[in-house]
Amino acid sequence: MSNKPSRTLTFKCKKCTKPVTVFLQKVSACSHIQPYQGICTCGEVMRHATGQKDAVEAFLASPDGSWTHHHH
Repeated sequence: MSNKPSRTLTFKCKKCTKPVTVFLQKVSACSHIQPYQGICTCGEVMRHATGQKDAVEAFLASPDGSWTHHHH
């Protein structure tokens, strides 16, 4: 059994409260973060991420989802 992250997660939309399925986005070989993104039927973009706290916060704070994770 592997520890791979779930491919989809479901959340409630902040705008219309309908359930929104977010899908695991393609990520680099980096294991610090698993970003998810989806769009509600009302048009609201939903983003979520699991992993390292600062990487997750940086992803969620990016305005357009064009975030990339870099090692320093």
